[in-house]
Amino acid sequence: MVVIPSRMGKLNKRALLGHLQRLGAASRADLAKSLGMSQPTAGKIVDELLESGVFEEVEMVVNGAKSSAAKARLKVGRPARMIRLNQGQPRFLGIQLGVRETTLAQLPVGGGREDRWDHRFATPDSGAAWLKQLRQAAGLLAQRQFWGVLVSVPGLVDVRQGSVIYSPNLHWTERLDLSALIRKVWDGPVILVQEEHALALGHQAADPEGEDFLLADFGDGVGGAVVVAGKLFVHLLPISGEFGHTPIFGNDRACGCGAVGCLETLASTRGLLQSFAAQNLGARCAWPALVESVTARGVAPWLAPVLDATARVIAGALNVLGLRRVVITGTFNELPPVVLAYLAKSICRGALWARFGEVKVEGAPRRRTAGLVAVGLDHLVVPVHETERSQESLFRAHRLHG
Repeated sequence: MVVIPSRMGKLNKRALLGHLQRLGAASRADLAKSLGMSQPTAGKIVDELLESGVFEEVEMVVNGAKSSAAKARLKVGRPARMIRLNQGQPRFLGIQLGVRETTLAQLPVGGGREDRWDHRFATPDSGAAWLKQLRQAAGLLAQRQFWGVLVSVPGLVDVRQGSVIYSPNLHWTERLDLSALIRKVWDGPVILVQEEHALALGHQAADPEGEDFLLADFGDGVGGAVVVAGKLFVHLLPISGEFGHTPIFGNDRACGCGAVGCLETLASTRGLLQSFAAQNLGARCAWPALVESVTARGVAPWLAPVLDATARVIAGALNVLGLRRVVITGTFNELPPVVLAYLAKSICRGALWARFGEVKVEGAPRRRTAGLVAVGLDHLVVPVHETERSQESLFRAHRLHG
């Protein structure tokens, strides 16, 4: 395989950065050995990333370290100079543009796995009002300058153009140049990330050695994302993972997308509350009352059809994609465990792989900020052109097989 020197250096840097993301912390020698690099090459890359603030060097006591590799190589209790992603000064600004609420977080490259938002406000109904709220929020943040602004947005997202093509639950964002709008507040790169993609990348960051999965998220909307061969599945048409708009037979509810009968109208927070209210003769019902009812009564007759419809759609996706692992995030995890157990059994009834092996269905917290940081590292810290990504895959395979 022929790689010109400048690209080789970039690919080496991305390989080392990705490896440290998986390990958490490692010595220079460990990084060089595990990646098959010479120690001078690895050392030079580490020094560059230390100087730029991507990495930091810390003294870690091995018997308290998270790295099992480090424990195996050093005596217990012996301090070691280790490299890790910088957990100090925030480098990115993360924004979640949600249907009901917008949240902001100042994010270091080595931030934690759990979401922690610094500021939040109710999402208004226009771009001008949202910009006004952003300006006010900027004044409350401790930091003004960032390497980039990373924005989680719902709907069909044109990442290259920095705009939302279609958003069933937030129509005012459609065809609006969100990137330009944000740059009126923070000068610098702005990257839009489809919200379920951010969640999937965040889960992968927390479980980098885990099996490929379909992530299914439930909240104001219903959607998903797919990780295959360790990579987020994307397509030139930004429409993958939109299983929430699968029509469900017998469902006559109107959806924000303009269709009738979408799964989202049943399995979103609003859809669940609507079904619960119908069970209670139309009385207004809040989410805590719904949770209390499910805790007391389990999967009631109004809830079972919703879970079964959800399971059929997810099982169909598993069969098409050839996956056997499902990660559930969002409001279903706020309900008693019996709900996730019922959903898992129903998915297994429709998943072909369950006839031969195990289909894994697991609940997980939303790790949106970790996913945004992963995008920032990939696109801003050591970026590659789209035409170079196929070469990067060959480069990884070359290192793996020697």
